[in-house]
Amino acid sequence: MVANDPVLPDWAGGCVTHLVPALLGDERLPAAAPDALVDASAVVLVVIDGLGWHQLQQFSSVAPTLSMLQGGPITTVAPSTTSAALTSIATGSAPGEHGIVGYRVDVEGQNLNCLSWRTPSGDARERIIPESFQTIEPFQGERPVVIQNAPFHKTGFTRAHLRGARQQNWRTLPTLPVEVRQAIAAGEPFVYAYYDGIDKIAHEFGFGEHYQAELGAVDRMIGDLLLMLPRGVAVVVTADHGLVDCTGGRTELHDDIWRITDRSSGEARFRWLHAEPGRGRDLLDAARDYHSDRAWIVSVEQAVDERWFGRSVSEVALKRLGDVAVVARDHWFFADRADATPDWLIGRHGSLTEGEMRVPMLCHWS
Repeated sequence: MVANDPVLPDWAGGCVTHLVPALLGDERLPAAAPDALVDASAVVLVVIDGLGWHQLQQFSSVAPTLSMLQGGPITTVAPSTTSAALTSIATGSAPGEHGIVGYRVDVEGQNLNCLSWRTPSGDARERIIPESFQTIEPFQGERPVVIQNAPFHKTGFTRAHLRGARQQNWRTLPTLPVEVRQAIAAGEPFVYAYYDGIDKIAHEFGFGEHYQAELGAVDRMIGDLLLMLPRGVAVVVTADHGLVDCTGGRTELHDDIWRITDRSSGEARFRWLHAEPGRGRDLLDAARDYHSDRAWIVSVEQAVDERWFGRSVSEVALKRLGDVAVVARDHWFFADRADATPDWLIGRHGSLTEGEMRVPMLCHWS
């Protein structure tokens, strides 16, 4: 693979989809995992939203605890976006199987924002039932303790990707390891914890002083967690995606493209175009003519054939994809008047670049 090729998920074993099944004993661990994990008395899986492998290497000096952990990079899923990746981590399945195929997913002509579980018509929890929209049981059908930010407790997205889990909430960053310690002390064999601060800061501030302060705080939290847990407990740290600095990368899709596009879905770095009836080939050609210098542009058939979304794509998931994918290279992103995501975001993700697709799988045990 040359550097200009997209980074595709490593479905053979080096993807975030393999973590939960492996840690629960149903699959082999990814190659980056130490063999000693299988002998742990309990396991804590910590998912740090936005903690890309390449960013962690770049700022290793402010993350000494994370940098000393054993492990290496694995891939996230396509698209490299929170809703698709967190669902893949929890269910151990690819987006083509679980059906949460992006951030803004086409549902009968309307976009469902999977994180807020809203459409342009408003709150969709009663109209698009989360438990029916995503039907794969998380955590191999087990009901572990899940520790996440308190406001996420009853959201539609939580119902879709974490249903059945026994939720405990953290309210500030230092209380996350306290919640984990209490769960382990109560005899839990597996605990899942999620933190979203790095992603938020990178979106707004990029990778400057604010980002480094946030990464340092997360690193100290991981250090506190390791000190709190008893011997024999393993901690695994991973992420849903990395990020790219997209300063100056705003790109307008050409008017000729919009003329034969019925609607769009996805997000700025993985934009799906839904063609006017019978214009799929024309839309693909137009998008390539105007934007192949700034994006990988593929038909849905090519993406499915190349297993971007998993070894198989269900009929339900396929209906939620568009006809043409505009997948940003480098620092570019593609504006869309129907997408309310603000243009001023600096750190972005969703595409298939190294910075977005490589995430850490780091382990500690004693």
